[in-house]
Amino acid sequence: MKILVAGAGLGGLTAALALLRAGVDVEVYEQAAQLREVGAGVQLSANGNRALFNLGLRETMADWACETAGKEIRLWNTGQTWKLFDLGAESVKRYGFPYYTVYRPDLLACLADAVSRTKPDALHLGRRCVGLHQDETGVALRLEGGGAARGDALVAADGVRSALRQQLFGDDQPKFTGLVAWRACVPMKDVPSHMRRPIGTNWVGPGSHVVHYPVHRNELMNVVAMVERDDWRVESWTMRGTREECKRDFAGWHGDVLALLDHAPELYKWALMLREPRERWTVGRVTLLGDAAHPTLPMLAQGANMAIEDGYILGRCVARWPEDVRTALTRYEDLRRERTRRVVLGSAASAQLFHNRALADPAGAHAYVEREWDEQRVRERYEWLFTYDVDALALE
Repeated sequence: MKILVAGAGLGGLTAALALLRAGVDVEVYEQAAQLREVGAGVQLSANGNRALFNLGLRETMADWACETAGKEIRLWNTGQTWKLFDLGAESVKRYGFPYYTVYRPDLLACLADAVSRTKPDALHLGRRCVGLHQDETGVALRLEGGGAARGDALVAADGVRSALRQQLFGDDQPKFTGLVAWRACVPMKDVPSHMRRPIGTNWVGPGSHVVHYPVHRNELMNVVAMVERDDWRVESWTMRGTREECKRDFAGWHGDVLALLDHAPELYKWALMLREPRERWTVGRVTLLGDAAHPTLPMLAQGANMAIEDGYILGRCVARWPEDVRTALTRYEDLRRERTRRVVLGSAASAQLFHNRALADPAGAHAYVEREWDEQRVRERYEWLFTYDVDALALE
């Protein structure tokens, strides 16, 4: 069997590696001329790391990832701090695997290297996928500039604005959330010394919140700052904004946050768009994966984990039904639909949690945080995510 993968992002490469390790021939087609990701951070909880470690990436990831000791909540203006939960050794003890914060380009390089070591000529760069045609015997993937690749099945992992999803299901109708996100990677040497810790920090405030954590061997601090605005609706990770504009969005915030923004070499902004969970993403010999199947807002920090889980379970399904790819793809979708749906809806609902107006007043903020982030509520929000086992999942 030969399976084509459209898109060499985190999900596409995880799928390619899982399929190759299952004995399936794989060809990956990526539009970029060089395999590099947008410079941003990724949080990998135990559920995602379980899949990556089982694909043989434990040692290479440990070279680049930052193991997170815990998470905390801080109040936007006073800096008051509450411990959210312990991770580090506690994550390994409770869930069997660590919690990592990773520079996205580092993780992409680890996956690409693993794919290339398994099949040296699997990656085809500078090949934009523009359409597909399938029949009873296989799938033809049309490439920009002419030409096509043919295989027994196709995995469309071509991102949130997937051209292949559009061909299969028509235009989607994303809704603007009213949130604009800023992102930056700040050199750790420019970060205030008391913030250089292996901790994921969530600053919460009325109408906005900020998340930061270390990446790239603790050499960078990844920062994502979200604000309620209605005047920017461009869904692109590569649009630059100005420091002055960003600091206006966070006027009055604590000095620690403003120091991060002051030292950001570049600031990018993008509009957060919400897409309703899909009921279907497989048609015959073609299936969607990752953001192409279930675009997710970042509030639960599970977008990358969902794509990684997708790729791993797809590999398991194809290995189980090696002579019946249609059944394998359909079963993969069935196994992933409800979990990814819950993540999409939970991420959307969490936006208001971080931005509640009760956070404007210190006294009200204290009561709000104590109530919303008490131990039981935190377990309800996260335990079902972290305990998910991609190997224990019954295929039949």
